Amino acid sequence: MSSFALYRDFDLRRPAGPVPGSAPPRADRGILRRILAAIERSDQRRIEQEAERFIANHGGRLTDDLERQLTEHLTGRGFPPYHL
Repeated sequence: MSSFALYRDFDLRRPAGPVPGSAPPRADRGILRRILAAIERSDQRRIEQEAERFIANHGGRLTDDLERQLTEHLTGRGFPPYHL
């Protein structure tokens, strides 16, 4: 899977170095932003777990064909809640 950097990844006010995922939320963030961030982290974990299961169930080795199938799987063809 690929990813891209967001503007908030370049916040110069944060200390340099990795911030653990279990770090407490910044005090200056509002409740709504913290809730949305928690939902985003939960969705990301769910997608990563689904991708891990899909790869493990299809041989455990990521090939071009499996990557294409995974992309189709994660973008709606058979991936809850998008299938009808």
